[in-house]
Amino acid sequence: MSPEWIEIGRGLCYAGAGLAFGLAGAGSACGIAIASHAGAGVMREKPELFGRMLIMIALPGTQGFYGFIAAILIMTQTGLIGGGPLKISLGTGLALFFIGLGDGIAQLVSAIKQGEASAAGIALIARRPESAGRAILFPAFVETYAVVALLATILFIIFLTQPSVLQHVTG
Repeated sequence: MSPEWIEIGRGLCYAGAGLAFGLAGAGSACGIAIASHAGAGVMREKPELFGRMLIMIALPGTQGFYGFIAAILIMTQTGLIGGGPLKISLGTGLALFFIGLGDGIAQLVSAIKQGEASAAGIALIARRPESAGRAILFPAFVETYAVVALLATILFIIFLTQPSVLQHVTG
């Protein structure tokens, strides 16, 4: 494997890590903004509901953390984190790029939809404060798919770390 192909493979890994984190972070920002707008509207009229709104507003932020975890796991495959430089074939680089992209897209969409589900729950809490426990179920169901996307990412990366796929650069 030529040094150029190794560098291209490594670059694709970095791009995949960047997309995993960047898309997830952008989705979390959008989701939190959606829920915040709904929460602010309710708290103008009922400031005593702040505590119940806070959890609903914060929930879409978890996808940003999941994307960060995925990015770290992808970067460990390059040797940037946790070891020396690794030989990364073009195929492995492409695989890690698409794993990062897939995770990033799943987290992006999940975070935005979780923000919308949180806003719906906030609207319910505004009318019926005693329903806060039920209202949190709306965004919690969306969270399930963010977790599934992270788990799939972890499993794909574990598969790719088999010794036959990645080899340490010998010195």
